[in-house]
Formats: sequence, structure tokens, C-alpha cells
Amino acid sequence: MTYFDDRFAALAHRGFSHGNENLENSLAAFAAAVELGYQYVETDAHGTSDGVAVALHDESLDRTTDASGLVSELPWSVVRQARIGGTEPVPLLEDVLGNWPGINVNIDVKARSGIAPVADAVERTASWDRVCITSFSPARRVATLARLSRPVATSAGSSEVALFLAAARARLAPAARWALRRVDALQVPVAQVLPAGLGRLVVVDDVTVAQAHRAGKKVHVWTINDPGEMRRLIDVGVDGIVTDRADLLREVLLERGLWT
Repeated sequence: MTYFDDRFAALAHRGFSHGNENLENSLAAFAAAVELGYQYVETDAHGTSDGVAVALHDESLDRTTDASGLVSELPWSVVRQARIGGTEPVPLLEDVLGNWPGINVNIDVKARSGIAPVADAVERTASWDRVCITSFSPARRVATLARLSRPVATSAGSSEVALFLAAARARLAPAARWALRRVDALQVPVAQVLPAGLGRLVVVDDVTVAQAHRAGKKVHVWTINDPGEMRRLIDVGVDGIVTDRADLLREVLLERGLWT
């Protein structure tokens, strides 16, 4: 696999649509990221009722398109008529993978409906070496991987991250390594707000990054749009940043000599 290498991973979150945020996850947004020189993009995937993988964050068309309805309950013939921001078609995941064969694509499998369609899109485009399959649900990730003919890069789900954090804070390196045994990376927020007013749990700091690296895993942080925070995280030692502001991250990485 070549998805994870020695490069700092700059990931354009749902492409790059600054100035027109309504175009997230559109082919225009991905094209804009590629034009900036990005080699990594992040996207989300759902499956239509007839088993087609689409690059869309929400389970429904309501928020980002001029149509409505649950993607999993609609056939592709209907979903394809929806327009993101009123102008751009909902893209096939296969088109995101196929239109730019030189870029790496981080794919968040959002629902069970996406498991088989995502695997099929990766297989049809022979994209094994340049995708990272992730999901908040480890079961969805594992189910997707089981349908692939070759291994791909992976990132931890919520329960795996929780186990890792507990072990990392306790300085239990073997337990931290065990928690991440089935994945290649942690892709996490800087902090997580806890329920019931219990405060804020710091996820990314010197300790957790060091423990992840000790376990041989990469650390990518989402979604960072402030240049000062980008610089701070680079100093902490993270391996990648996911951002809506691909333009600003590019400037920071050029400044630090990390832009490739």
C-alpha cells in the first residue's frame, strides 16, 4: 500500500469549496483541490437503493442539494438528478476515484447501504493502493474490507479510538498497540465534547501522538481551518491534517517545507 508514506498528508475535506461551501463533495470541489496541488482528498459515501456508491456526507439529499429523501431509499436514476448547491450533480464515488487516478481518496463509509457499493467502486477502479477506508463503525469498515480482493489502508473507528485513548493516557503501550492492531491510522478531532455536560476530552496531544507513533500508526486530525492551529498540530507531530481551507493549509505547509 502507498496511501501512507513519509509525506505529510494534506487532506481536502469534501474537496475544496471555500467561497461556495454549498458545493461540498461535488466534482467541482474535488477538481479545485486537485488544481491547488492536493494529493489527498476526503469524502463520504452512501449507497443508493440499487447499490450505487455516491460521494455525499448526509444520509439524505435535503441539506446539500435541491432534492430531498434518503439516499438509501432512492435509486441512482433519482439521485443523479439532484444538484449540490442547486448546480452540481451528486457524484458517483467511482467518478471521484476514476477522474483523478493520481490522487489518494479517504472514504468514510457512512452507513450499511454503502458497504458493498464502496467496495465495488474501489474494485472497478483498481484503487486499492490509493484509498483509505474508514468509518465511525469498525463493523462497517471490516465488512467493506471483506468485499475487497486486495488490502487497503484503514483508519480506526470510534470504539477503537476510545480504547486507544484509555491505554495511551495510562502509558500502557502494549494496550495502545493492541487497540489499533487492525488499522493503519487514527483520524480524529483535536478534542471531543463529552455528553451530559461532562466537559471536553482532549484526543490529540503530545502523549497520544507519541503513543500512536510508538504503535506504528499515523495521526490525522480533522477538521482544522485555522493556520495557528495547523502550525501547533504540526509541532505536536501529527502526520496529516484534514481541512475545509485547503488554500490556508497549503500556505502553512509551504512555509514549513512540508508541501509536496
